Amino acid sequence: MGKLLAISDLHVRYEENRRVTERLWPTSPEDWLLVAGDVGDTVADVEWALTLLAERFAQVIWAPGNHELWTPPADPVRLTGEARYRHLVELCRGLGVLTPEDPYPVWEGEGGPAVIAPLFLLYDYSFLPAGTRTKEEGLEAARRAGVVCTDEFLLKPDPYPSIDAWCRARLDATAARLDAELPQGLPTVLVGHWPFIREPTRILHFPEFALWCGTEATEDWALRYRAAAVVYGHLHIPRLIVQDGVPHHEVSLGYPREWQPRPSEPGRLVEVLAPAPGAVRPAERAGER
Repeated sequence: MGKLLAISDLHVRYEENRRVTERLWPTSPEDWLLVAGDVGDTVADVEWALTLLAERFAQVIWAPGNHELWTPPADPVRLTGEARYRHLVELCRGLGVLTPEDPYPVWEGEGGPAVIAPLFLLYDYSFLPAGTRTKEEGLEAARRAGVVCTDEFLLKPDPYPSIDAWCRARLDATAARLDAELPQGLPTVLVGHWPFIREPTRILHFPEFALWCGTEATEDWALRYRAAAVVYGHLHIPRLIVQDGVPHHEVSLGYPREWQPRPSEPGRLVEVLAPAPGAVRPAERAGER
């Protein structure tokens, strides 16, 4: 029986990470792979990595990160914002890779059945630094601390006036679709690049960076949408957190300078629906809607 595996933040513009990506293989022909964003900075890098993985895994499911949405100077594809995202969606469809714009598939392998929901939600600056009350105050506090995310220069929200406005539109559209399309009675696996809860950001070396790490609007989504597991990346701090009985898996590879000092083998694929200490299936929780 196949396994549901996950990874994120492959960042294949680094040669060391490209070699790690080349070594990613399924454990069986039935394995699915969840890729939770930041595959690469350019469209060509994203296409190279997803082509490779789609040839090896029975199904690859992708959710975008901030790096895929950048328009870096070196990329001949000059699309920005929503147009860039839609271009990547069509690229994925040509490879047989599922995206947040496709029907939610049902995983029937080990740990299933479960509905897989890849989500594109962005962030809205609501993970504010201590002592601040608004986005503007938070950004000023981050600047004083010397923390400014590269998104502020390379991630264009077109046609939206701001990234937080784009985030609000994605939240509204995604919630409406989840409410309408999730089959009743089945648990879900929520897959996104940014954390769904603030808790994982508490250990950031620069706490001000949490501004670019998610939105308070998804704090209850794991319970609201009957999650058996949540998958995210972005922080480059791979670990497992169990909150409200739901395992939240941070599955990133990260930059070479981050993973090279670690004793574990780089590029370890995380088995998402493996039993987690303290986790319970949604059906076991009292008062589930």
